Amino acid sequence: MGRKYFGTDGVRGKVGESPITPDFVMRLGWAAGKVFAGENGSKVVIGKDTRISGYMFESALEAGLSAAGVDSLLLGPMPTPAIAYLTRTLHANAGIVISASHNPYFDNGIKFFSGQGTKLPDEVELQIEAMLDQPLQCNESAELGKAARIHDAEGRYIEFCKSSVPYAMSLRDLRIVVDCANGATYKVAPSVFEELGAEVIPIGVDPDGLNINEDCGSTAPGILRETVLEMRADVGIALDGDGDRLIMVDHKGNIIDGDEILYVITQNRVFQSKMLGGVVGTLMTNLGFEHALSRLNVPFARAKVGDRYVMEMLQANNWFLGGESSGHIICLDRTTTGDGIISALQVLTAMVESGKALTDLVHGMDKYPQTLLNVRVAERIDVDKSDRIQSAVREAEQTLAQTGRVLLRASGTEPVIRVMVEGQDAGIVKRLAQQLANEVRASVG
Repeated sequence: MGRKYFGTDGVRGKVGESPITPDFVMRLGWAAGKVFAGENGSKVVIGKDTRISGYMFESALEAGLSAAGVDSLLLGPMPTPAIAYLTRTLHANAGIVISASHNPYFDNGIKFFSGQGTKLPDEVELQIEAMLDQPLQCNESAELGKAARIHDAEGRYIEFCKSSVPYAMSLRDLRIVVDCANGATYKVAPSVFEELGAEVIPIGVDPDGLNINEDCGSTAPGILRETVLEMRADVGIALDGDGDRLIMVDHKGNIIDGDEILYVITQNRVFQSKMLGGVVGTLMTNLGFEHALSRLNVPFARAKVGDRYVMEMLQANNWFLGGESSGHIICLDRTTTGDGIISALQVLTAMVESGKALTDLVHGMDKYPQTLLNVRVAERIDVDKSDRIQSAVREAEQTLAQTGRVLLRASGTEPVIRVMVEGQDAGIVKRLAQQLANEVRASVG
């Protein structure tokens, strides 16, 4: 059964355009409430990021849930992973996040967590979609849901984050720049690092409803890099608008991406004899990361692009660490979902325990040069069934031998074939990527 509204991470789009409209979101709240409702009543946690439209959609969800007889626990602006955590600890039936993650302010979305703080199974999302096709029927007045605001949500989550590192560990010798992207972490992230003893220089902590992710945060770490160098900080931390993505900067101003962050965490787990199982990356994970894990004797597997698929493979393998180059890092031995603050704390723990700077911890992984080209096509094609394209792929792989990798895949959101080549020689990588892109154009021309 195909999905009508849900994508890989909830329902998302431009505010005011279907389906991200107040009337639809109210119906979505009602439909979800009907699916989540239990025999003895039910409650749902609602949190949001700092977008101006969040207030409107919070009210719409609350109205829909109330009509379905479900109570709402309102958290206000809170990171997505905090909502997953609080859904569990408040023993709610589900959690709802109003956020479009790293997108601009004019986008928004609705995503869900189960009562266990994990993303909803496909079958539950399909049940909600099926309920959306039913006429909205409001409960009798005596059976309407109630709403309450949780006033200590920030403190609860801050303590949880601090509990993810050793009790005796202190960050008192570190000066840290924290970029909160004018988003959901603007209050809690600086507090977490300060309470652990660090000297914190916060930026991106002045949300106005319109400036979330604007030239700041994990998708635009330029200002973070400049501030780290200017303030002679030991490390910089960039979160995205909803706090589930992390990019870092070392004291020299080098950008440390998700692959390198995941390597530092894995390496520390190995050195502390706390590594459990292997690591999951994606098809886009740098080959240098895979080779670095091989030297650590840590198994590695690639999932499809998307943290949803990383999570599925982790659960299937009973492993605990995974992530994407973009900075979605999952530490299932610490929490149930990707969490930028907790992931940053694992890196800071590695720095404290090793006594090394971040730049030194990353040295064990050599990133291979990578070229990614997007080839626009008039209509979607199956590159695996094109003899001409596959012949060119095999030829490129023979040129790279065991020192590189070729990946061709169709975009899931636009009419584009993505051509990726990586290897040890940047010149060869660039040349082969261009040759493959030309073959794709010729095959669809």
